Amino acid sequence: MANCSELIQKLRPCLGTLKPYVAGKGFTEISRKYGIKPEDIVKLGSNENPYGPSPRVAQALRNISPERYPEPEDLMAGLAGYTGYHEEMIVIGSGMDGVMDTLTRLFLDKGDKTAIFTPTFSYYEILTITAGATPIFMQRGPEFQISTDVPKDAKMVFICSPNNPTGNATPEEDVRAIVESTDAIVFLDEAYVEFADHSLIGLVKEYGNLIVGRTMSKAFGLAGMRLGYAVAPQWIADQYRRVAPPFFGITCASVAAGVAALSDQEFMRRSVEKICVERERLQKEMRSYPSQANFLCIKTAETSHEFVEKFLERGVIIRDCRSFRGAGEHHARVTVGTPAENDRLLSAFREICALL
Repeated sequence: MANCSELIQKLRPCLGTLKPYVAGKGFTEISRKYGIKPEDIVKLGSNENPYGPSPRVAQALRNISPERYPEPEDLMAGLAGYTGYHEEMIVIGSGMDGVMDTLTRLFLDKGDKTAIFTPTFSYYEILTITAGATPIFMQRGPEFQISTDVPKDAKMVFICSPNNPTGNATPEEDVRAIVESTDAIVFLDEAYVEFADHSLIGLVKEYGNLIVGRTMSKAFGLAGMRLGYAVAPQWIADQYRRVAPPFFGITCASVAAGVAALSDQEFMRRSVEKICVERERLQKEMRSYPSQANFLCIKTAETSHEFVEKFLERGVIIRDCRSFRGAGEHHARVTVGTPAENDRLLSAFREICALL
């Protein structure tokens, strides 16, 4: 029988260049490391909605039949009503990452290239490499703006707007310039768009190579349900349904939660409004970069590792951005919480700044 050292040679060579995804730290990890009770920890490192989903979600989850496979018809109808697009142009998956995974299986092959504007969501790079393709990294400018000159040989272009972890949105004229200048498939990630001034989802009607991705994790408060979707030209949506996993990787619970959340958009809008008010308060005191998301990006004087560690020691979880390619050693990301959570954050911030 072959030993592990021999079997590992069977792994795909492309995995040698893969940087694994780094998630935000959780309550259990911080509690164990620093001896802080979980209930005394404020979690502001994963861009979750502190207000959670509509109360209708809990009611819906009590009525699911877990022994049955999911039936997405009501979910598709709800998404069609929310986006204004016909169901045939909407695709769903297990989170935004599940949607992107299926899309890259459609378009990327060994030898292909993708354009990725860094720093940004690292999963674009992971999907590219696991497809056998090569990522072309394009560093954002001093205000985190992107170039409209994409490589001519790119097969896909990934744009996150508002961008994670920087919070800035890409102007419509820049997105149009990119889409019109390339025959690559452009994926516009609007995971945080409900917190922004406007969406560019309407552009899908105009361009045959543009896909707009969305999630129910952020504004709708369903991060634990793993439910994402995208609006795409029908030719792409049709092919997506051919290669998607059974039942699109969703569950009875995620379908029920999604339908319930979409039926109570007023709750979502109130949550977004409260988060945006608090975002402005934090931005003024912490002197962060401008943001159109539910988080802020901060430039740190000391290394981001040292800066973030001081917050963790005080039971406040924020994100060290070193794991984002191109972010450097001096940026941290802070999720906007409830007023009480933000008070804890600011108290720690003042205390830490006083020691510098």
